[in-house]
Amino acid sequence: MLQTIFQQIPDHRRGQGRKFDLANLLLFSVLAIMSGCDSYRKIHIFIKTHLKKLKKTFGATWKKAPGYTTIRKIIQGMNGEELEKAFRKYSKMLILLEQKKNEVLRIGFDGKVLRGSFDHFHDEKAVQILSAFVTNSEIILAHKEIKGGEKTNEIPKVQELIQELGVTGCVFTGDAMHCQKKLLK
Repeated sequence: MLQTIFQQIPDHRRGQGRKFDLANLLLFSVLAIMSGCDSYRKIHIFIKTHLKKLKKTFGATWKKAPGYTTIRKIIQGMNGEELEKAFRKYSKMLILLEQKKNEVLRIGFDGKVLRGSFDHFHDEKAVQILSAFVTNSEIILAHKEIKGGEKTNEIPKVQELIQELGVTGCVFTGDAMHCQKKLLK
């Protein structure tokens, strides 16, 4: 399912630069990260170690695993918005599967400040990342960045995210900030 969604992401590399197909590289990188890999070198080692199984399972036609510099170049060259769209599409499919279990979905929202993101030179506040997640099954649905220079906070961004997710018939939870009288109306 995730491989099919990754195949829909446009590959902006030139024709001769496509020795390793983007969908499989992204899928294998996700599998590596889920296995505890936290660097490009470790992702390379994971793919190299498991290449025979990965090729057999997912139909990759690679002769060898890409080097860590190739993995880094491809991932850093990705359009983050397209990748976020792909993961949101995957999350929506997972939500549909969860809703078939006939239990009420609980979607939580929480914002965290990115450490070290305060811009002292321009006197801008720190950047926050707002996350939406299904608490029943620990599925992360989406992320939304709240830039330090914006004149906003978590409240309107949560409302935007609820609209973007298009999920109905569930319970939304947030921290105390979302318990204002205006919002309850």
